[in-house]
Amino acid sequence: MRRVRVLQESWPIAGRFTISRGSKTASDVILVEIEEGGFKGRGECVPYAHYGETMASAAAAIEGILPALESGLERDELQSRLPAGAARNAVDCALWDLAAKRAGQPVWALAGLKRPGTIVTAYTLSLDTAENMAAAARKQADRPLLKLKLAGPEDLDRVEAVHANAPKARLIVDANEGWTPEIYAKLAPRLKQIGVELVEQPLPAGKDEALAGMNRPVAVCADESCHDRTSLAAVAGRYDAVNIKLDKTGGLTEALALKREAEAAGYKIMVGCMLATSLSMAPALLLAEGAAFVDLDGPLLLSRDRQPGLVYDGSRIAPAEAALWG
Repeated sequence: MRRVRVLQESWPIAGRFTISRGSKTASDVILVEIEEGGFKGRGECVPYAHYGETMASAAAAIEGILPALESGLERDELQSRLPAGAARNAVDCALWDLAAKRAGQPVWALAGLKRPGTIVTAYTLSLDTAENMAAAARKQADRPLLKLKLAGPEDLDRVEAVHANAPKARLIVDANEGWTPEIYAKLAPRLKQIGVELVEQPLPAGKDEALAGMNRPVAVCADESCHDRTSLAAVAGRYDAVNIKLDKTGGLTEALALKREAEAAGYKIMVGCMLATSLSMAPALLLAEGAAFVDLDGPLLLSRDRQPGLVYDGSRIAPAEAALWG
């Protein structure tokens, strides 16, 4: 018989994290633990209000399948029992972790993947004034890849300020649906000159049809517009890359399938995250092989991380230890 626990936790952010939709000072996560036969699997998720999720609704969704989970429900059946989203992610990743510990093999081997190596993550600069983002860039100037949170017409000043203060860093930017087609058309040529390599989700999801007919001098990546494989048809012709996040796909199972289909369709792959602990990042590391961009810096932005956590050496992340996940 299995024992399942669903816990709600809050992890303080180092300062304040701001995007175009608002700010927060803590990351609220749900932790799922599944114990069976002396083994314990764990998974973590971040319910996201923008997707209609709350801590209460995600916890209730998980608790709604507790009898099935305790009776032995596995990942294949889970995919139809819960929709893509945060709740399924925590359960899916906990089941992968449990399976690995029962088998005495790492998740990458069970999934038929290559042994993971050290990867380089982007480091995110929170949305702020150009002056404050310049100061933040100076502190992080030695990092190889910076991601800038942006919001509107003044964004060129922000990007130029960051570039001037971290001239060796590669740059990607994330508008979080905060631009219009006119803003993208105006800013993109200059961003290309500066060396920006990717623009994440410039237009609102569901209102991004203008991208299909636009010249895109800087590659555009679907984030809010792409959740799982069912999203790929709608983003065709509008985007050059897709950002795969476990809290959108509903776990590693669907994320691996989305990556295969997106690559086959010619999209560049970005692996992203919500702001969370190392337990959320560890499964996503298995998607990093061959990805054009990896953005798994969540723990670097927290005041403290789960222990044991991932080992970060600057922007380089070592593979997860079994004591953390997988």
